[in-house]
Amino acid sequence: MNITAQALTERLQACLNPEFLEVLDESASHAGHMGANDSGFGTHFRVRIQSGIFTGKSRVSRHRLVYDALQQYIDQGLHALAIEVIETPET
Repeated sequence: MNITAQALTERLQACLNPEFLEVLDESASHAGHMGANDSGFGTHFRVRIQSGIFTGKSRVSRHRLVYDALQQYIDQGLHALAIEVIETPET
């Protein structure tokens, strides 16, 4: 398993074309928790994202788009994903 913030960033950029994206690996702060591994990385992430693709979609739909984009990593052992969607300002 080689799940990195960079890999998640690249996948989200390709799938959701975000205007803003920040992916943080918070695995080290979850050591000893369910789903954590001995390495201290690659299991718990926080995603802060802003994308026009979310416009008009519910919170659940927005989160589903992020989960769908990252499904291959979830299948590989990504245990926890905190998603913060930043509203796109209306023009």
